[in-house]
Amino acid sequence: MSSNINPYEYCKIVCNPKGSITRNLRLPTIKANHVACPGDPVLSKDFTLNAKKKTCIRVYMPTTKLTSNDGDTRIPIIFFYPRTGWIQLNWDSIFTNLHCSKLALEVPAIVVDVEYRLAPENRIPAQYEDAMDTILWVREHALDPNGEQWIRDYGDISSCYQYGCSSGGNIAFFVALKATEMELQPLRIAGNIMNQPMFGGMQRTNSELMNPMNQVLPLCALDLVWELSLPEGEDRDHWYCNPMVEGSHTSAISKIGSCLVIGFCGGPMIDRQQDFAQMLVRHGVQIDGRFDTVGLHGIEFINPKMDALFGIIKDFILRNQP
Repeated sequence: MSSNINPYEYCKIVCNPKGSITRNLRLPTIKANHVACPGDPVLSKDFTLNAKKKTCIRVYMPTTKLTSNDGDTRIPIIFFYPRTGWIQLNWDSIFTNLHCSKLALEVPAIVVDVEYRLAPENRIPAQYEDAMDTILWVREHALDPNGEQWIRDYGDISSCYQYGCSSGGNIAFFVALKATEMELQPLRIAGNIMNQPMFGGMQRTNSELMNPMNQVLPLCALDLVWELSLPEGEDRDHWYCNPMVEGSHTSAISKIGSCLVIGFCGGPMIDRQQDFAQMLVRHGVQIDGRFDTVGLHGIEFINPKMDALFGIIKDFILRNQP
């Protein structure tokens, strides 16, 4: 059983006395590359999003767009929320860099990779707030004559997409709900892509019970992550974790626009992801559900280039262009 695993050791964290954690997992990182060299398919720039919150973004731009003559043709903007398990740094890792670069090149699109704050120092909904800050940052720069050139001159803010993996997929859903309450025009969220979105609940699903010692996500580690991430005193049936629970979010679900939900049957959360997709259908959301029998949670870490995944995402974006 998963109780044989020490979740703190598995997550490579140590809890500190005042509610913070020491993170002993160090993914290899890569700096932004904003100066084009011959053969570079994608460039990137880092920007401070909110100095007080210590959040940043990295913007990826395909060089084919910078060197083409179709100056009047703008490309979509994708807000990317990387998988962090809520608690681990990943926004500038080589894995995220490969993923965002491939995405920018294949669609093609401007990709805005978000360094959202981490739990437990910043519990949910801080991450949703950082994602919305990013959307507003893009809107501001698109409309400002002195705004960031890539956004201002090449981005199509009427064709924006949210894309999140795991915890990032959770963020994409709840930010889509928040966006229904806001006046974002002329920026438009045309679609929401949730790759293996991270959800939970107090009652175990069949896929969780069948995978208690899953090599990627053992149940004890999942439980610990939610304990560290949810608002103090809340359990896994809080709607940030379990969107199947009726709450203040429910009435907005039908307004969130087209969704792509991706899952792999080798993951313990597959039942929750499929239940989530069915819930969207019940609320009248236009949804494309892609659940593959082959694969596991976090498969893009194993194969960051995963051509099939990028093909599915590209097709979804092309179908939902304004």
